[in-house]
Amino acid sequence: MSGWPAIFSKFTNLIPFVSTGCSQCCLFVMSRCLKKSPHDQYFSVSCTHSTNVVPRKQKTKFYCCKSKSVSPFVQVVIMRDYHHDNVVDMYNSYLVGDELWVVMEFLEGGALTDIVTHTRMNEEQIATVCLSVLRALSYLHNQGVIHRDIKSDSILLTSDGRIKLSDFGFCAQVSKEVPKRKSLVGTPYWMAPEVISRLPYGTEVDIWSLGIMVIEMIDGEPPYFNEPPLQAMRRIRDSLPPRVKDLHKVSSVLRGFLDLMLVREPSQRATAQELLGHPFLKLSGPPSCIVPLMRQYRHH
Repeated sequence: MSGWPAIFSKFTNLIPFVSTGCSQCCLFVMSRCLKKSPHDQYFSVSCTHSTNVVPRKQKTKFYCCKSKSVSPFVQVVIMRDYHHDNVVDMYNSYLVGDELWVVMEFLEGGALTDIVTHTRMNEEQIATVCLSVLRALSYLHNQGVIHRDIKSDSILLTSDGRIKLSDFGFCAQVSKEVPKRKSLVGTPYWMAPEVISRLPYGTEVDIWSLGIMVIEMIDGEPPYFNEPPLQAMRRIRDSLPPRVKDLHKVSSVLRGFLDLMLVREPSQRATAQELLGHPFLKLSGPPSCIVPLMRQYRHH
């Protein structure tokens, strides 16, 4: 345990950041680091001390995210205040030194990235993922929340195939007073052209990123992934919208779905609510249709 914060090794006087419940301290035991990003690290941890920090049914295991996000307060407030079946639940948050630790529900199925990089998804499975993500985005966008980092790594799965949106480290709130944002944030290959160009933008950027994620589910990676990030960003900014590698392998209904998201002019992109009515989503199946994909990548 050497080198790990005291939050994982002993009882600690934790400082509630934005509390969602009891602020008692508890004994967190780290299992392993699940993934890293420039701003965040995700750990599988368990709670071994009786406490109300997490619900009893989730007491044995859950995620803990160590964040140095540029806007941790916004991240935690959004996760605290906005609850949806397709959004990962947050249980509590703490300041440990200059780091924000967020305790959230554990999703045993891991990230969608594991699936797209090791298996190939059929259109039923792609539609099932898109339906859940669009439900989450429609809810968040109606609350004025922009996620700003939609990609396969931000999609987590339960063991029975349910799909939830996570990774709110780059999210932003828009309102009548602040209707647009201009910050250059996100992950390069999934960024919308207007973000890269530093133009004012709104919730439309999430729709572009979802379109790129659909290509990721089809091709196994986003467009320009073999190029350095800055070069890829220039291509996204200056080129026509990207397309899947083998168009003949994609149905016309899926091509039409993609064409509504990957539109350079933000005002011409479909909204999450509009996309929920698209015929492609009628191909979606039950969450259980995702389970074989998880079995495949684990045996890869």
